[in-house]
Amino acid sequence: MRQSLGRDEDFSAFVVARSGRLVHLARMLCGDAGLAEDLVQTALEKAYLRWDRIEMGDPFGYVRQAVVNQHLSWLRRRLWREQPSGGAAELDLDFNRSVADPADGVERRLVLHAALGTLTRRERTVIVLRYVEDLTEVQTAVVLGVAVGTIKSAHSRAMQKLRVVPELSTYYVGGKT
Repeated sequence: MRQSLGRDEDFSAFVVARSGRLVHLARMLCGDAGLAEDLVQTALEKAYLRWDRIEMGDPFGYVRQAVVNQHLSWLRRRLWREQPSGGAAELDLDFNRSVADPADGVERRLVLHAALGTLTRRERTVIVLRYVEDLTEVQTAVVLGVAVGTIKSAHSRAMQKLRVVPELSTYYVGGKT
C-alpha cells in the first residue's frame, strides 16, 4: 500500500509539472483545445497504468509519444474532415514570448493556425515536433516511427507551403514579434 502511495505521488508530481506542455503540444497538433485535453488525458491514463516501468526512463518522452500516437489514431478514425471551432487564440509556436498588444498576439496565432491548417497531418505533426518540441530530425522520426528521409521530405514540403503565406512571414520572419 505504501508503495502505491509513492507511485501516485510521483505520477501526480509529473502531471502537475508536465501537463501544461503536453496540452500545448496536443493543441498545436490538432488545433482544438478540447480535443487536445482529451488526447493528453488518454495518454496520461495509459502512462499511469505503466508508471512503474516508465518513470525510471524518460516519462515525458513516453507520454509525448503517447500524445502523438493518440492524435494520429484520432485522425485515422474520423470519417469526415472536421474544422476546429475555436481555440486558435491559444496556438503559438513560442508560447513564452510576451506580446505588447494582446490583439496582435491573437491575430498572430490566428495566422499561424490558418497556416498550419494548410498542411497535411504528417507535415503539421513534423513541424510541431520540430519547432514546438524542438526535436531533431532523428528524434522526430523515432516518435513517428518513420525513416529520417520521410521526416526530411515532409519538413521540406511543409516549409514550402508555409513560406508562401505572406501573413505568416510578416509575423515570424523579421516582421512583427
